[in-house]
Amino acid sequence: MATRLFFMLTVFLFCCSASVSAQKTDTLVKKVDTLVKKLDSLKREDTEHGKNVDINKDVYNQKTKITPSTYLALLGTDFTQEVTGPFHATGKTWLKVGIFATIEGGLFFADKPIQREALELRTQNTTIRNVSAYVTGFGGLYEAYTLVALGAYGYIFKKEKVRTTFYLATQAYIVSGAMQVVLKSLTTRDRPNYYNPEQPTLTSAAFHGPFASAGRDNTGKKLNGSFPSGHTTAAFAAATVFSVEYRNQPIIPIIAYTAATLVGLSRITENKHWATDVFAGAALGYVTGKQVAYNYHRYAKYRNEHPMAPAKRKRHGTTMLKIDYYFGHVAPGLVYNF
Repeated sequence: MATRLFFMLTVFLFCCSASVSAQKTDTLVKKVDTLVKKLDSLKREDTEHGKNVDINKDVYNQKTKITPSTYLALLGTDFTQEVTGPFHATGKTWLKVGIFATIEGGLFFADKPIQREALELRTQNTTIRNVSAYVTGFGGLYEAYTLVALGAYGYIFKKEKVRTTFYLATQAYIVSGAMQVVLKSLTTRDRPNYYNPEQPTLTSAAFHGPFASAGRDNTGKKLNGSFPSGHTTAAFAAATVFSVEYRNQPIIPIIAYTAATLVGLSRITENKHWATDVFAGAALGYVTGKQVAYNYHRYAKYRNEHPMAPAKRKRHGTTMLKIDYYFGHVAPGLVYNF
């Protein structure tokens, strides 16, 4: 149910961003539409010419403040670039994909041995069992609470960089969450805790293909697909945003990636995911976090180079109905704001 609700929320937000880009009548919408096109253009230029994205701290100023319309525009291009990224990939990128596939393929043959060792370790060590349960929770609701607290801190104490990082982390959550839901639905892999009453001792790591049933666990709870790990994807997406935004403070990337790694390991010791699920989730989260952060910095670079962009448009006056009370009578009127 939670996965369905998240998927519906993601689709809703994506549709909102798409509709903002599609409409042409409102001045603000036109500005956002121009921004979307420019960001896509800058993304292609970066890919084709190997340009480095400007992530200097100087980009944090009033020109690059994230407003609701900007947030939706960035979110829309995040989705677009995530889906179309392979079509603009360079040879270097494909080399990295090949390395990932090689490691993932090797891990596939080690999935069951790793799972057995992890469960044995968890069973024999009370401390590991308790820590694992706590950490895996941190990869879910606890991390969401942390992000909300971060956003609140940024607003209360007027920390623009903290607010920006909060916005980017939520975007990384939404985009990576949507991608992992799609991958789970397309692969439908059995989880380690999948229970087959006809073969109760069987441990399956099979892939069943698009929209198949992932079965239930031994308590009867319905399961969703195992590949990739959603908790690990979200944890690494947020960690990567923090590592990019605070790269000049090495302790923060170290803490962020350590926490994300522990979340991934906990999904194995909790018998929820295979090692290949966790590795794939970490890779997906990392790529998404980088894409979201760099997408924002392309926007910041564009705004710094073109402070008035999108171009100023003629401001139109507004008319509103006003009702006042004069000498015992109610008198309607019109007010025109220039």
